[in-house]
Amino acid sequence: MLHIDNLSATVADKPILKGLSLTVNAGEIHAIMGPNGAGKSTLAYTLGGRPGYDVTGGTATLDGQDILALAPHERAAAGLFLGFQYPVEIPGVSFVQFLRESANAQRKSRGEAPLSGGEFLKLAREKAGLLRMDMDMLKRPVNVGFSGGEKKRAEMVQMGILDPSLAVLDETDSGLDIDALRIVGEGINAIMRKPDKAVLLITHYQRLLDYVKPDFVHVLAGGRIVKSGGPELAHQLEEHGYEAVAA
Repeated sequence: MLHIDNLSATVADKPILKGLSLTVNAGEIHAIMGPNGAGKSTLAYTLGGRPGYDVTGGTATLDGQDILALAPHERAAAGLFLGFQYPVEIPGVSFVQFLRESANAQRKSRGEAPLSGGEFLKLAREKAGLLRMDMDMLKRPVNVGFSGGEKKRAEMVQMGILDPSLAVLDETDSGLDIDALRIVGEGINAIMRKPDKAVLLITHYQRLLDYVKPDFVHVLAGGRIVKSGGPELAHQLEEHGYEAVAA
């Protein structure tokens, strides 16, 4: 599904990713952990195509397609979803309209028929139910007045509606209380834990991995993957820290 080979990238001309390689197969959940400044968010933004994150070497393909050659909206249409650590607010745009336009734009790019109003509302209610969100909340402007937990839950509703093949989730557990963490974790599992989908989960802490159990855990340090293992590696990191485990 996702194959990254020797990827290097800079931010403001500063090298951040320095030859990172990683393969994520369909049906797998991979967790990326590492100290601050290691390049975790840079990896997410580089894959998503955020401006200012410049690729200087290497390749990244999704289902054999060179995603680095695509514009951000084309990467999304190809099946890539990027979840942000800090979801943005869009005053004046209702979440329902935003979601419907996003879904139909992707469907159009794939040559699929747009969802009718009724079809979309049925889908939105289903996905909102997974995240225990009231549809009335989705009628409000995008993320305006939402708590941190509500923003993350709404973002997972968006992921469910867009139905990506690969989700890159950048510190989705940031700002979540215990209950919201469980709900978001259950939502990720319900939406993405399927044989034809995959997740790249970027996090600092073990706690989200108690709900979204990874198949593989990787330590990213100095712009590279320096250690990989199973779920037990996250527990070792929690207990001993990055320096002891990645040494």
